[in-house]
Amino acid sequence: MNATGKVLRLAAMGAAAGVLVAGIALPAVGGAGVGLVSAVEDVGLEPRDLAEPPLAQVSVVQDVKGHEIARFYEQYREVVPLDHIADIMKTAIISIEDYRFYEHGPIDIEGTVRALAKNLQSGGVAQGGSSITQQYVKQVLLNAAQTEEEKNKALAPSYARKLNELRYAMGVEEKYSKDEILEKYLNIAYFGAGAYGVEAAAKRFFGVSASELTLSQAATLAGAVQDPNATDPNLGKTSRDRLLKRRNVVLDRMAELNKITKDQAAEAKKARLGYKGTPLPGGCESSTYPYFCVYVRNEILRNPDFGKTAKQRLAFLNRGGLTIRTTIDPTMQAAADKAIRKWVHPTDNPVAAEALVQPGTGAIKAMAASRPYGTRKSKNQMSYNLVADAAHGGGIGFQAGSTFKTFTLLTALKQGMKINDGFSAGAGYTAPAYSTFKNCAGQSIGDPSHTVTNDEGSPGWLTLQTGTWHSVNTFFMELERRVGLCNVVKTAKSLGIHRSDGDPLKEFETFTLGINEMDPVTVANAYAAIGARGRYCTPMAISRITDSTGKTTDYRPKCRQALDPEVADAAAHVLSGVLTKGTMAAVGGIRRDAAGKTGTNDDSSSAWFAGFTPDLAGAVSLGDPRGTSKYKLNGVTIGGRYYGSVFGASVPGPIWKDTMIGALRGVPPTDFTPVDAGRFGGCGDSCRSLVSVTPPTGDDGPTGGDDTPVTILPN
Repeated sequence: MNATGKVLRLAAMGAAAGVLVAGIALPAVGGAGVGLVSAVEDVGLEPRDLAEPPLAQVSVVQDVKGHEIARFYEQYREVVPLDHIADIMKTAIISIEDYRFYEHGPIDIEGTVRALAKNLQSGGVAQGGSSITQQYVKQVLLNAAQTEEEKNKALAPSYARKLNELRYAMGVEEKYSKDEILEKYLNIAYFGAGAYGVEAAAKRFFGVSASELTLSQAATLAGAVQDPNATDPNLGKTSRDRLLKRRNVVLDRMAELNKITKDQAAEAKKARLGYKGTPLPGGCESSTYPYFCVYVRNEILRNPDFGKTAKQRLAFLNRGGLTIRTTIDPTMQAAADKAIRKWVHPTDNPVAAEALVQPGTGAIKAMAASRPYGTRKSKNQMSYNLVADAAHGGGIGFQAGSTFKTFTLLTALKQGMKINDGFSAGAGYTAPAYSTFKNCAGQSIGDPSHTVTNDEGSPGWLTLQTGTWHSVNTFFMELERRVGLCNVVKTAKSLGIHRSDGDPLKEFETFTLGINEMDPVTVANAYAAIGARGRYCTPMAISRITDSTGKTTDYRPKCRQALDPEVADAAAHVLSGVLTKGTMAAVGGIRRDAAGKTGTNDDSSSAWFAGFTPDLAGAVSLGDPRGTSKYKLNGVTIGGRYYGSVFGASVPGPIWKDTMIGALRGVPPTDFTPVDAGRFGGCGDSCRSLVSVTPPTGDDGPTGGDDTPVTILPN
């Protein structure tokens, strides 16, 4: 039998005997024809069973109580039975893709031979001639591909690939009825705009179910499957114009086949494309907790616990059919959302962001922001994670200001200073020499040309307590000099401090004044370690994952002892005075043991408050995402209130207080461990007899207390 006869015999398998075979002949063409003969003779075309692995499955994200908060997926797909798909949609897809679908066997002889003839004449693969069954096979193989090589093989424009598809097509036609094959095809096909399957496409494109599609809509979707990337309406006008032309081609073909009248085709052509771009369901944009959702997604994509490679982690998340239990607490999240809404409006240019973290576990309990998450600038939405670092979908953050003074305080306590040790601080501080400050590389980075000042006045004698309570810049510059800049940096790093943008920390002499850009999760977690008596835990968002087989993996906190517990207790004792005697005195405490530190940057470019109890820690940032150097917090209206200048205790502090009261309602209070008076009480080498000084304003604004002198005792 010659090559042409073999091709015809193979094409006829599964079809009615002798249909259209006798009258078809192929041209005798060299080159490509020789290749075809070789492929046919080398490979026997017998039906082959097609492995049909489950389609990519949706992963569901839950809060700490098991309520769904988001969905992740590689392919947005909703599988529906054939009787839930409009008849006009079935007609449209069959008309344009395989009009003899219900008449031929696994291979459309006319289409295949016509395509082979064309390809032999052109010397390549110019026409596909694929039946719907063959297209289904191709989609299955493409979806099952795990590597780029496998994907390329599934799409290769070769006769070998085509013959392989034919084998599988023969097996599929033996296994399923035509209706079953059509149903599978319509559920696996990609239509563009991120929509897989006709149900998802109908909702994405037109906001209707597949059962409700009109003639014009059905023709549009039928036209899209040929080249969904080129006609993706989400990509702009050019792609939409292509899709409109394809729709009209489908309508003409339906009329040509007498599936609709010419008048119906003409009327349908008058309709606009009508693309709605309905948001894909289940993603972070539609989540109740969008910023936390973004954090979870990025945590899985970057954490080796969830896969050795980035590709494995992506497949794990988007195809695994996981149930992901997280640490987010609805009650605490609601408290953070409510507090932020009270003090900052979504329409305000400055944006507030807050994170709550559980001391002793690192569990993130809430992530809130004043702006909605999304890509619509007209609605003042933010397209990145305002509450987290860049590794978790965030941006560059805001300078943390005086919240960093806490790391200098901790370093002083670690080195043996007592809470009433102190020294005299002036109105300004200038490094005596370049060698006064050295970074961790041993380089001299003092700046004798720059003077650090306080907002007002010369404070005089201050101790670790009073210098912290009133956040005095010049006091902390001298304290940092005494304990060593690199030692302060090491303390900060031991508590997980890293820049939000992922760059190395800036180790300049003003490190203690918070010149590094930070995010609320990182700062809140560092302060949580103090509340946990020095036990630092990596921020944790995921507590349990159950895969599609029911296998469950629990994820435990990753913790280490970063501080001597007694050092952390002494720091908590000092920082508690910030709420009662210092920069937060006017705002007040939360009716349980609590401590914290305000932070205000130069000229109120941004403002912070970070605080903790033994049960919960939180950090609040406030700044203008358009640029803090240009858009400072002076002469601004925030939350309907006018501020001449915003300090840490003006907006961030009240947000933190209101959040903590609401979040801890019903939670029995845990007391701080009292300071070890024998180790940290009184004063040591830097002691001074009874003296009275007037509390300074500090860099974080008025203290909020009265202006009576503060009595500092030696013990």
